[in-house]
Amino acid sequence: KLNCIILFKHLKKNLGNKITLVGAGLAGSLLAVYLAKKGFEVNVYERRSDMRKGPVERGRSINLALSTRGIHALKEIGLYDEIKKIAIPMYGRMMHPIEGELMFQRYGKDDSEYINSVSRSTLNMKLIDLAEQFSNIKIHFNQRCAGMNFDTDECYFVNDLTNENYSVQSDTIIGTDGSASALRIDMLKLPRFDFSQEYLQHGYKELNIPAGANDSFQMEKNALHIWPRGTFMLIALPNLDGSFTCTLFHPFDGEEGLNNLNTKEKVLTFFKKYFPDSLSLVENIEESFFANPTGNLMTVRCGPWYYKDKVALLGDAAHAIVPFFGQGMNAAFEDCTVLNECIEKYGSDWNKVYPEYFSLRKANTDAIADLALENFIEMRDKIADKRFLLNKKIEAELFKKFPDTFVPKYSMVTFYRFPYSTALNRGNIQQEILNELSEGKNTIEEIDFSKGEKLVQEKLTKLI
Repeated sequence: KLNCIILFKHLKKNLGNKITLVGAGLAGSLLAVYLAKKGFEVNVYERRSDMRKGPVERGRSINLALSTRGIHALKEIGLYDEIKKIAIPMYGRMMHPIEGELMFQRYGKDDSEYINSVSRSTLNMKLIDLAEQFSNIKIHFNQRCAGMNFDTDECYFVNDLTNENYSVQSDTIIGTDGSASALRIDMLKLPRFDFSQEYLQHGYKELNIPAGANDSFQMEKNALHIWPRGTFMLIALPNLDGSFTCTLFHPFDGEEGLNNLNTKEKVLTFFKKYFPDSLSLVENIEESFFANPTGNLMTVRCGPWYYKDKVALLGDAAHAIVPFFGQGMNAAFEDCTVLNECIEKYGSDWNKVYPEYFSLRKANTDAIADLALENFIEMRDKIADKRFLLNKKIEAELFKKFPDTFVPKYSMVTFYRFPYSTALNRGNIQQEILNELSEGKNTIEEIDFSKGEKLVQEKLTKLI
């Protein structure tokens, strides 16, 4: 009888203890550490080879903007101090007009609020290094997911080195395999699974500004540089070696679209016309433009992100977004934080964990998808607009007067952990207030802040 009790306790303790993760990217390697700290046995299957043992793929790596939500997750797993060493603070946007002087727009209220430029590949390697320090994490590289059988709970893989096909069974499976998730593709076969994907009519090209003499920065180091040009833009983020990773976001179609920039002469003419100050900075612009692939930009929405207690999706696999609010990685990391909190509450009862995780995240990830699309328009054609700049000045003054009530939308998303849906809803109301105050005005001195106080009290105080 005693032996039976001991065996029962052992089985209960280990029930639901084996987890398969599909994907060892940023979200997968972070989640693996969260789960290992909870005592789970974690096997991670990654399609790519080990990035620490070969050249990093270039041309598709829009630099990361690490902010509060991502920092919170990294602190929880004990890695933030290490990542901080490889991060470059960016205190605001540096605008590059076609003609005229550069213009700096601060992100936060002062130098205590900034976003961090971080290399995607370096951060991923640091996370994998940490994951492999845990004896209950095993990462399998060159293993491509080929889908799942939801009746038998088998996840299928192909060893890309040997072409061997095999299946894996575990207590539950979590897909962290990105916007083209193989698990999500199979979930499309499930009843009542909603899915949509929407491509922007813009693509992107990655370029490079090399370091200057003695690894110096050829532009302001602590800024995100933007060349806004109405329907398109060029951006540049700093790297530790003194270089900048540049990305051109541009429509595919049109006379000067990406599809028609098909000769070196056309590319050079285009950059001379719209980005003249970049020509002396960008490395081998005609060659690198064609050497690097053209990337696509899309938004993915789906749901529910789980099926019974068998499988769940996380990060881009569940909600890929465009990169214009710098929140793709931060949102995925926050998924890990919330899922970890649900496990803390329910243990390995996945029938309770997954529904609560989904209900807490779905509205918020839909909101950040909308915010990212909205911010694209702001970055490419509003940040040099006089009305927009006046609204920004009014916003800063209202934030000073009502720091607990009128928090700028950008700050709610980037420097706080307000739910994304709250940032979207309150941000829309705050924009109405700003537009009403700035209507017909040209300078901050003309603004009626007594009216502003009344509007804040009427429209925002009741929402607290």
